[in-house]
Amino acid sequence: MQLTGTFLDEISHDIPSQNWGRAEWRRDFAAMSAIGIDTVIMIRCGHRQWTTYPSAVLQQAEGCFTPQTDLVHLFLDLAAEHHMAFYFGTYDSGKYWHGTDHGREIELNLRVVDEAWARYGHCPAFKGWYLSLECSRRIAGLVDLYARLGRHCKAVSGGLPVLLSPWIDGRKAVSAFDAATSRTDEGVSLRQHEKEWDYILGGITGAVDIVAFQDGHVDYAELPDYLSVNRALAQKHGLRCWSNVEAFDRDQPIKFLPIKWEKLLLKLRAAEAAGVEKAITFEFSHFLSPNSMYPSAHGLFKRYREWLGAGA
Repeated sequence: MQLTGTFLDEISHDIPSQNWGRAEWRRDFAAMSAIGIDTVIMIRCGHRQWTTYPSAVLQQAEGCFTPQTDLVHLFLDLAAEHHMAFYFGTYDSGKYWHGTDHGREIELNLRVVDEAWARYGHCPAFKGWYLSLECSRRIAGLVDLYARLGRHCKAVSGGLPVLLSPWIDGRKAVSAFDAATSRTDEGVSLRQHEKEWDYILGGITGAVDIVAFQDGHVDYAELPDYLSVNRALAQKHGLRCWSNVEAFDRDQPIKFLPIKWEKLLLKLRAAEAAGVEKAITFEFSHFLSPNSMYPSAHGLFKRYREWLGAGA
């Protein structure tokens, strides 16, 4: 099980920007391609007032700022250059769906999807959608949000696949802005996780094609069981099952730094044992790239390349 996909995290609320331009991104896409990455997923097209492209919809509705560079266009160009599939991540207001106003979040994103497809749908690398509104539990309005938005993405684009990457409400599910690395309670049980996601996936069948659970929120010893349950649920509801193999370490008090190589390898092997179809990561450019702002990412890239060279 090798990493063949990565998120692109340029609009984030907890990861620092590397302030890259076209030359730096081109170099990084080449590094991705060199280790077999064929899929790039823009984590979100915007968060609060910051955006990856000059969106008239978001400028008018949310007062979003106009970016200096159209990153969506840049990413699509580089993806095409390296024969990669690009997935467009939707908008996260950071407020409406976090409260009770799911309807406003949906209506805003329906317009963003229309705008994005009109601007970029002709690009050959545009191969799918990512619903950036991440969640872990069965909360009111969640199924309707995913179902309506996913169906609209597919309707406007002629059926392109829709990806979802939820997290597991485990012991390590703590805020990025909290000094703690784990909760005082055990988090969601395996059976409760299975029950809630059985319901959620049943409600979004036909609207979402791929589910890639994040793998960093439970203890390493628990991970194989959760991966197996996730794959079984995806099969039950006719979804493809990927694994989002996080390349940063949730066990350190500094949030977030590149993960220890042995931990990444353990998670890759667990994903393979569970029989998931594809391993993607959050995310290459910060935590696994030879171009990263973090020197330890350079070492992780070397160890990963050595493992690939040894016949992974």
